[in-house]
Amino acid sequence: MLCSLHLHRSLRATVVLCGMAVAAIAQQPDLIREPYRLDTGLISRSISFENPTGAPGEGGQAASNLGPGRKGLPSKDIAPGQSIQLCDIAGPGTIRHIWVTVNHDPVALRSFVIRAWYDGQEHPSIECPVGDFFGTAAGKVMPYASAVHSVGASAGMNLWLPMPFVKRVKITFTNEGDKSTPLFYQITYTLGDKHAADVGRLHTLFRRENPTTEKKDFELLPQRSQKGRFIGSVIGIHNLHPGQWWGEGEIKVYMDGDKEKPSIVGTGSEDYVGLSWGIQQTPFPYNGCSFNQKDYVSMYRWHLADPIAWQKEARITIQQIAYKGGLLETHDDWSCATFWYEPVPSAPLPAMPDVKARTADLWKDEPRK
Repeated sequence: MLCSLHLHRSLRATVVLCGMAVAAIAQQPDLIREPYRLDTGLISRSISFENPTGAPGEGGQAASNLGPGRKGLPSKDIAPGQSIQLCDIAGPGTIRHIWVTVNHDPVALRSFVIRAWYDGQEHPSIECPVGDFFGTAAGKVMPYASAVHSVGASAGMNLWLPMPFVKRVKITFTNEGDKSTPLFYQITYTLGDKHAADVGRLHTLFRRENPTTEKKDFELLPQRSQKGRFIGSVIGIHNLHPGQWWGEGEIKVYMDGDKEKPSIVGTGSEDYVGLSWGIQQTPFPYNGCSFNQKDYVSMYRWHLADPIAWQKEARITIQQIAYKGGLLETHDDWSCATFWYEPVPSAPLPAMPDVKARTADLWKDEPRK
């Protein structure tokens, strides 16, 4: 009888706690659709070199020739081989926006690396070259906007995906190139967010195969083995066979038990990013191509309105199939910056290509006359 009473109380307490967790999640304010809500329970903060800790009342203390607080430290020069911490924030909270600008030639954008760690995990959940992380795969900065990125003509680069964290988030910037760069940045975030312990943390990886292997599909998302949601990829292609159409390959999403045959299959590479009959330089909020010149392409697809989510496992690939008088197997230079959410602890990311492999054979601007 006593055991039954203890069991009943334990079950009741579990139900109450689960109900409280669901209620807390349901109370998350919709900051975009409900801008009139003033009592959100959130605290607004921002980090830059002018306030590197984000502490209240601690910004704008550095001095310039105009005096204290008059644009004293908007940027720092980051030397080759140098790594600096952009933020180390105690949670719970959510990074809402990141803005960065740096030297923006193609080699530089692939040489600078963003890394992020969540909640004490030893290996990073984000490891990606700066250009690709902020939406530019071909190395050529093009002004455009999507639901995830907005990029200015002079490389004012923005990321708009939320980055929730429960205990802590740390982000670093590393210059793996051979030239210094000025770095300007700002990270805006909220504190006090009500996140479940298993909330999805933003993960990002960079992959490149130069060239790909014939009859072997290029992996946008290598195997992940817990629940998650695929947000999408910034995909770079350098066509190594001019005059041959590179984009007949179909995307394949293997999830929750799929082995040889996937659950989701596309119809072609340009079809996957919502275009047709070849690729056109046309960016849209959830899909499109921001750059298409001289056999270099930067395209993207965001699964925000049409989610791809899984409960146990997922792997996502895209085929390497061309067309020239008929379908044929091919190999080209492909890269991707892939974004998804999953809880932590999470498995380590696959090893990122070194700086030499990342920066080889990139777009080159015509020399000025």
